[in-house]
Amino acid sequence: MSITRSSVVDDSIDEVFAWHKRPGAFHRLSPGFAPMSLRSEATSIEDGEAILVLPGGLTWTAAHQPDGYRPPNQFVDKLTSFPLRYVTPWTHTHNFDAVDADHTRVTDTVDTRVPGFALSSMFDFRHRQLADDIITQKWARSLQPTPLTIGMTGVSGTIGTALAALATTGGHRVVSLVRREPVGDDERRWDPDNPAADLLDDLDVVVHLAGSSIAGRFTDAHVSRVRHSRVEPSHALARVAATAAADGRGPRVFVGASAIGYYGADRGDEELTETSDPGDGVIADIVRDWEAAYAPAADAGLRVVTVRTGVVQASAGGMLKVLRPVFGAGLGGPIGDGTQWLSWIGLEDVCDVFYRAALDDRLSGPVNAVSPEPVRNSEFTDTMGTVLHRPTVMRVPEFAPKLVLTESGAGSLALASQRVLPETLAGIGHDFRMPALADALRHQCGR
Repeated sequence: MSITRSSVVDDSIDEVFAWHKRPGAFHRLSPGFAPMSLRSEATSIEDGEAILVLPGGLTWTAAHQPDGYRPPNQFVDKLTSFPLRYVTPWTHTHNFDAVDADHTRVTDTVDTRVPGFALSSMFDFRHRQLADDIITQKWARSLQPTPLTIGMTGVSGTIGTALAALATTGGHRVVSLVRREPVGDDERRWDPDNPAADLLDDLDVVVHLAGSSIAGRFTDAHVSRVRHSRVEPSHALARVAATAAADGRGPRVFVGASAIGYYGADRGDEELTETSDPGDGVIADIVRDWEAAYAPAADAGLRVVTVRTGVVQASAGGMLKVLRPVFGAGLGGPIGDGTQWLSWIGLEDVCDVFYRAALDDRLSGPVNAVSPEPVRNSEFTDTMGTVLHRPTVMRVPEFAPKLVLTESGAGSLALASQRVLPETLAGIGHDFRMPALADALRHQCGR
């Protein structure tokens, strides 16, 4: 029994094969909806091993076969871990054929006992992801043809993990700024309260993603934790970047995370762009101070971009990870009257925005990382139901999120209404991979 998937991607065979050789390729091709997680990536597709973890603690070791390595046309991996290799033999052959100088046919063939229908969603995801990533890397090379060294906080988060892999498959080096003791040359110890003066030495770009999750009951302690995980560490990191840049030790670009909470919890039907006034409320106040914390870097002459992310749709984390099982059980429905606006963005698109912010000299200041097609809560609900083939009749009364999150928390999260548009990205001709909600949800949910 076997499954075969084939598609043509928009680049030369040498570049497509090289993409698969770079760190991060396995991450980029691993769907968040799959019932396994990557523990370690192979150091070589010629003879390395990738190790995945399945439910129950079982490990899946994919050993690359030296006798199947024929660059740039083929590499092969085989399941070798006990006891799975006896339960479900698995040999995955990756083939590459030049269609012409600028197009490559990619064919995956898996010999296994697993029925093809059980694997189809994973391989459909892989081929969409590869085609889109190749397009992203082409425009990225046009902006920055030489590799950069990018320092990044929050690498273990949902966006950080995906973004780091996107950057390394583009040929860039990512140095993870971590709170624990570093392991290897690609990690550095970062103290958020008092970062070392040499933390950012020899880096070209800093991408600052770290911050405590905003989700939760809006107690004074929770709000304080959200604020202090963002404002003070961002200011301290920006000061170190400013000093390092002034001394010629690096970096030239500082990309800082922000959020569309800047615009306030409820602006009605107003179309909000990067030039719109800030809103009111606890989250708006935090985000305004958060963005102001990056000022030392901007004052020192670095190109500073503050990426105001919308509600990220990712099967591996955040809103979608919580809602998918609810909707999958047929218990989904609109919140309140369902008229509130949801300014959302798919995980792969938000990674593209951060990536462009790091590479594109045309961007500075605030950038709205949202789909150009915001939807109302009722439309989001209907789309989720359609994608998952489930009814969506379980309307959630407004008092329910208020009981869980407090009135302030519900207003800032579950009942928030912000109609935000990516005007700055539109102005430079940025193309979104999946501007339509249904496409993004299908990609993330494996449908």
